[in-house]
Amino acid sequence: MPEYPKSPLMGQMMSQPLLISSIIQHADRYFGANEIVSRRIEGDLHRYTYSECHQRSRRLANALATLGVGMGERVATLAWNGYRHMEAYYAVSGTGAVLHTINPRLHPDLIGYIANHAEDQYLLFDTCFLPLVEAVAPLAKTIKGYIALCAREHMPPDSKLPNLLCYEELLASNADDYRWPTFDENSASSLCYTSGTTGNPKGALYSHRSTVLHSLASVMPDTMNISGRDAVLPIVPMFHVNAWGLPYAVPLTGAKMVFPGPGLDGKSLYELFEQEQVTISAGVPTVWLGLLNHMDQNQLRFSSFKRTIIGGSACPPAMMKSLRHRYDVDVVHAWGMTEMSPLGTTGSLQTRHLSLPAEQQELLLQKQGHAIYGVDMKIVDDDGQELPWDGVTYGNLLVKGPWIVDSYFKNEGGDIMRDGWFPTGDVATIDADGYMQITDRSKDVIKSGGEWISSIELENIAMAHPAVQMAACIGIFHPKWDERPLLVVVRKPGMEVSSAELLKFFEGKIAKWWTPDDVAFVDALPIGATGKLLKNKLREQFKAYNLPTA
Repeated sequence: MPEYPKSPLMGQMMSQPLLISSIIQHADRYFGANEIVSRRIEGDLHRYTYSECHQRSRRLANALATLGVGMGERVATLAWNGYRHMEAYYAVSGTGAVLHTINPRLHPDLIGYIANHAEDQYLLFDTCFLPLVEAVAPLAKTIKGYIALCAREHMPPDSKLPNLLCYEELLASNADDYRWPTFDENSASSLCYTSGTTGNPKGALYSHRSTVLHSLASVMPDTMNISGRDAVLPIVPMFHVNAWGLPYAVPLTGAKMVFPGPGLDGKSLYELFEQEQVTISAGVPTVWLGLLNHMDQNQLRFSSFKRTIIGGSACPPAMMKSLRHRYDVDVVHAWGMTEMSPLGTTGSLQTRHLSLPAEQQELLLQKQGHAIYGVDMKIVDDDGQELPWDGVTYGNLLVKGPWIVDSYFKNEGGDIMRDGWFPTGDVATIDADGYMQITDRSKDVIKSGGEWISSIELENIAMAHPAVQMAACIGIFHPKWDERPLLVVVRKPGMEVSSAELLKFFEGKIAKWWTPDDVAFVDALPIGATGKLLKNKLREQFKAYNLPTA
């Protein structure tokens, strides 16, 4: 932690640490009767209030103390978005322990590695993940016990898990008289691991201070714009970068919280949106694809839904246009990383942009957006020289701020900083108004004849074709140009489009030499554990692909 000089005249304000427990206390005291609604893994809906959430969180905190969980020790979860998972968010961190959310879509061997690296002491899990937990248990050397997030009647009857405990019985056997301790706001609060698409995952260890500051920034009007008049449904999982901070940001405002549980298919989501009158949601593009397909097929409309935050990967412009113009839903294009807690930028228009033609406004909204307060960013060349903000020049994107890591947990990867800035691994442009646009991941950019081609821009054009459901663009070896782009496409069900027709669709939209050399049609694209496209898998699949020579 750096030392800063002190002024001879210091402010005379109260010194109160920024702690996660203060959020649920605030929600209880000022919004205690407001609802939290959860679809449980059993299929039914559970309803209770912020006051009840706080009460049960205190019971869980007492239970953890009884189990001997100490400050700084890690407690893991394998669970969907739901009220019990949210109670763990506050109980674990509020005691001074560290919440470690684990992605259940990962391979058991990888989960075992993560649990051992984190030195998890207990694991809380939804019973639908019992086979996964049983596969992980022999690999997880530090876990002392397992807590099934259910009542006694839903406990696994024949599980061989060691020291298996029932969540509801734990809460029932502990009082709600727990008093949240006060400690240093820089204490660790939660641990999230990167997706590990290359090498082993690395841990981003957040602090109470970073989490509270991130939450305050998240609810601002030009960020997620959440207020007490909203009903918020986080589709983004609570095991993916803490659901983009929504389990903290929403109680901060007193908004109604709606958890979808495992029901992330289009039909289940649409029914919950309508039944609970959801106004705001957030998720990755692949999930919205399923919801929009369901609505298209059944000619459905939203009655309350007004705004969504889309991130994780670039939102295809065609999807943004469909949401905005067909369904009257504002799209906030967001960008961030696990290492950034995760929010870095969000897309919204400023006053001077409101007089622009609609087409220019849409081009601005399609960018990843403007840095939110607390985040600074710049683009540099390979020698570290800062590049101009002209919206054309692209370079390596670097960021810094109070909720951005300065090293990985246990110093994995060594010194990762560049003169006080975190290198994101993204290639981007920034325009004169400060709007950033990701042109590629540095590992995904296509280098043809010494020039760079943006795979994202080619994918966005392909996704605008009416017969294309999903598209990915990768670089394929070329004897003359080093690499040339190959477009890999999933057609929409029941629709046809040829390679020649699709390549012709690019005419006039990009420089001619950017046009992909060929199109490969597949039944599905490889999607990772966080809903992102796995281009490394595609490159492996097509490494022997022969591009046309003429």
